[in-house]
Amino acid sequence: MLCGIEFTAKTTVTQYCSSNCGKRAYKLRNRTAKIEATNNETKAIKAKPIELLKEREFLTVTQVSKLIGCSRQNIYKMINSGKLKATNILEKKTIIKRSDIDMLFEPHEPTIIQTITETIQINISDCYTLTDVQNKFGVSEKALLQIITRNNIPKIKNGWYSYVPKTLIDKLFN
Repeated sequence: MLCGIEFTAKTTVTQYCSSNCGKRAYKLRNRTAKIEATNNETKAIKAKPIELLKEREFLTVTQVSKLIGCSRQNIYKMINSGKLKATNILEKKTIIKRSDIDMLFEPHEPTIIQTITETIQINISDCYTLTDVQNKFGVSEKALLQIITRNNIPKIKNGWYSYVPKTLIDKLFN
């Protein structure tokens, strides 16, 4: 019933109203099978370079960007911020060790901060951003920074954000 016309089947195995409708259905099945086969072939061809990159021990910035799925500029930002280790072997040739890329995706250890009186282990999930503290306690940015330095509260810088431990801030403001 490809054409949408209702019909009464003469036998229990009749599926189409006419031979023309059956021929169209056959062509449609063949076409979809060919399209599916080419789509699978295209996926295999696209995935092959990624598989080859996964096997290599040293990669260039371009190869790392393809492997991770981000721009070359982001890779350079990670290198400059220290999140990713890289080596300049030539003026315009930077290589990155595969194990260093894998280290990016492993869970981070809590940051250990040594204050004057004690050593504390801080996980970023147990911290406020400076903006959170400003909004929660109604303090200006300048006043907050003065309070942090005056009370020797440790700050963790991670990317664009600075974090302060929730326990110390809550003690201070409550």
